[in-house]
Amino acid sequence: MGKPHRPPSGRTNLASCIVATIFLIFVVIVILIVFFTVFKPKDPKITVNAVQLPTFSIANGTVNFTFSQYVSVKNPNRAVFTHYDSTLQLLYSGSQVGFMFIPAGKIDAGRAQYMAATFSVQSFPLSSAAEPENVGPTITDGLSGVRVGPTMEIELRMKMAGRVRLLHFFAHHVEAKADCRVAIAVSDGSVLGFHC
Repeated sequence: MGKPHRPPSGRTNLASCIVATIFLIFVVIVILIVFFTVFKPKDPKITVNAVQLPTFSIANGTVNFTFSQYVSVKNPNRAVFTHYDSTLQLLYSGSQVGFMFIPAGKIDAGRAQYMAATFSVQSFPLSSAAEPENVGPTITDGLSGVRVGPTMEIELRMKMAGRVRLLHFFAHHVEAKADCRVAIAVSDGSVLGFHC
């Protein structure tokens, strides 16, 4: 008849388990590499669309105005961006003249959210180079050579920090920043331009 069937030895079982374990570890490593290259968290992008000063007044060498900013924040990730530690800061001559917390919120995956911020800036002294009585720097409109007059420059800094949670398990800290310089005509408070 034939030889009786012998059960596999302990060595054969051990070798099979080792090969299967190595294969599973290799598959897990490949899946993690693909996951973190496809789903790698990226920082959101802030785009400043407009800056306005709805009210502007200058008296006795001090300036007072209302600041309005319109931005869009794009979330390039494949997961929701939850922002919670966000601020908007205005600086003039290196000193903070305005500050605002941005309320916490969420931006869906691959979407952009439009935001507007408006707040009053307390009176602060204008530097002597920008006072209308003094002959300060002048800017022309670039086309006809019309002189705009003395200008002042403010700097705005916007920071949005938060997290992106992938598969409800992996949480990654992401941060977006925008630093812009805004040129303002001292004569009437019109925004001459901004550069981010």
